[in-house]
Amino acid sequence: MKKKIIIISMAVIAVLISIYTFMLFEGIILLNNPSDKAYPVRGVDVSAYQGDIDWNALAKQNISFAFIKATEGSSFVDKHFSRNWQQAVRTNLKIGAYHFFSFDSSGLTQAENFIRTVPDAQGTLPPVVDFEFYADKEKNIPDINSARENLNILLDKLTQHYHKKPIIYATMKTYDLYIKGSYPDYPIWIRDVLKTPKLPDNRLWTFWQYSDRGRLKGYTGQEKFIDLNVFYSSIENLEKLCKESY
Repeated sequence: MKKKIIIISMAVIAVLISIYTFMLFEGIILLNNPSDKAYPVRGVDVSAYQGDIDWNALAKQNISFAFIKATEGSSFVDKHFSRNWQQAVRTNLKIGAYHFFSFDSSGLTQAENFIRTVPDAQGTLPPVVDFEFYADKEKNIPDINSARENLNILLDKLTQHYHKKPIIYATMKTYDLYIKGSYPDYPIWIRDVLKTPKLPDNRLWTFWQYSDRGRLKGYTGQEKFIDLNVFYSSIENLEKLCKESY
């Protein structure tokens, strides 16, 4: 009898673990879910993967800001950027655009691609450089000095054009390898979908991407999930970040 109870208990536990794993994978529950009280200013980031976005519907779902993918490397432009930007600026959201950094392109041509694409509009969030690994880069780490040289050029050109210090988006690994101890004047947007992030140099982050399994209404793309983020402070400080210039 005791053996039978153990077997049944193990089976129940296995079923519960399977259900929990399924709910996590489907975004029904979130592994990371910071409280509204701790982080009341929330937002999303989007790209062509979210397809056509109903920005009025999206803006009504307890979010205050949105980052929109604009460019990648020296020539790629997100096919939905123009429409997303034009529609998003008509809402009450604070919006910004991001560039996906290429380890295989020069910083100058990447800056030119972004500047050609993204308007220099007042009242928007600073431009973002998404600095993360792609393809086989995590296994074959790009040269640190070369990557930093191109990142420096890109950041300088964006600062000169938009008169705002760009935000650097990084994973914990790219931050530790390339950003740690450097770029003190640039806001950091860190990705950590497992826990509340603590940067290795004890620096404070400005934005935190806490989940890539969000599910909101208002988009119809091939990607059913949407990235969820929080801002470190108040809505007043978010507005201040939009107004800062150099």
